[in-house]
Amino acid sequence: MSGTEILETLKLERGQLDLLAGCPPCQGFSSMTTLNGNRRVLDPRNDLVGEYARLVKEILPKALLLENVPGLAANPLMGQLLNEIDRLGYASDNAWRVLDTADYGVPQRRRRLVMMVARKGSVEFAAPRDQLVTVRDAIADLGIVGESGDPLHDVVENRSPRIRELICAIPKDGGSRSALGPEKQLECHKRSNGFKDVYGRMSWDKPSPTITSGCQSPSKGRFIHPAENRTISLREAAILQGFPATYQFSMRNGKLAVARMIGNAVPPNFVWAQARELRRVLTQY
Repeated sequence: MSGTEILETLKLERGQLDLLAGCPPCQGFSSMTTLNGNRRVLDPRNDLVGEYARLVKEILPKALLLENVPGLAANPLMGQLLNEIDRLGYASDNAWRVLDTADYGVPQRRRRLVMMVARKGSVEFAAPRDQLVTVRDAIADLGIVGESGDPLHDVVENRSPRIRELICAIPKDGGSRSALGPEKQLECHKRSNGFKDVYGRMSWDKPSPTITSGCQSPSKGRFIHPAENRTISLREAAILQGFPATYQFSMRNGKLAVARMIGNAVPPNFVWAQARELRRVLTQY
């Protein structure tokens, strides 16, 4: 869709839109895909950063917000975007930072690149909070899985006896599969010691690791409950992502679809903290 079509739909002129927010798909810039920046990935979804720049040029919003993984900073597309918005009159100096959502009340470590700029005035990034929210703070008081009456919390796991045995053997409260010794580990883990968080437990008194679309599987990361012999429930994952405990997700397409929605989301309270700073600038127009 062109910027002209968007403005016509909104009945606005160029320069009147308050905010253009964009979250281009991050897979092509992620540390896992790029091997921590050691290789360049030709992912066609990366072109959407350029599409965001095109819309900025065509719409000329009062303010801009862009969110992505830290790896975007090292990609030439980021430099091209900054050059374009600078040419259009946005103050691109100090336009972006890499922030950790745990510093803004999210019970999860999640580093994200955030760009915020305005045509008039300087946009400040929200100040970090003094105290972290831990896994214990967030999910310790939830009901028993399978008995809560919450569809997101009551999804029953279907694990093989071998995997159930492995989960039970992993030490509580932050334990990792490395504590089991080679005799108890899966063959695939013996051959490769990469992805060390796989089949790991969360720690009660720390923020959780990054919640991904694989949060329902112990083979995708440190997603085993700190004390119980199971992975975290979808409800627990959503709360650790910053969603209110009452937020509803449709289970119509199954748990994998819900896990993708949760894992791909931007934590709401993290966005809220930054959006307040954008609102402050926009009210000065």
